[in-house]
Amino acid sequence: MNIPADLKYTKDHEWVKIDGDTAIVGITDFAQKELGDIVYVEVETLDQVLTKDEVFGTVEAVKTVSDLFLPLSGEIIEFNDGLETSPEKVNADPYGEGWMVKVRISDASEQSQLLTSEQYKELIGA
Repeated sequence: MNIPADLKYTKDHEWVKIDGDTAIVGITDFAQKELGDIVYVEVETLDQVLTKDEVFGTVEAVKTVSDLFLPLSGEIIEFNDGLETSPEKVNADPYGEGWMVKVRISDASEQSQLLTSEQYKELIGA
């Protein structure tokens, strides 16, 4: 199971890479394995301001559809449009080419509520 130490995580299985006031968000290796083959990623919240834990999109796999929850409040400033034609990138490279959105963080204090890689490993029993 790939759980990079330089990222933060949520209990809903999103990962977050923070760079100044911007966060890159995707789903974890654990989540993509649980979902199975991903066939569609939908994000209709581009340019919208959302609060922490609001649904920012959905991911559709062969066996289910799951909501995607925003780990930090802010504005969705970019969607990985490569996922429109190649959603399988989420399965192949969840922490790289499978990233989903970039967010301009509006409340930096919320970062303290994210999990470390060790806490996330404990959560999933890894």
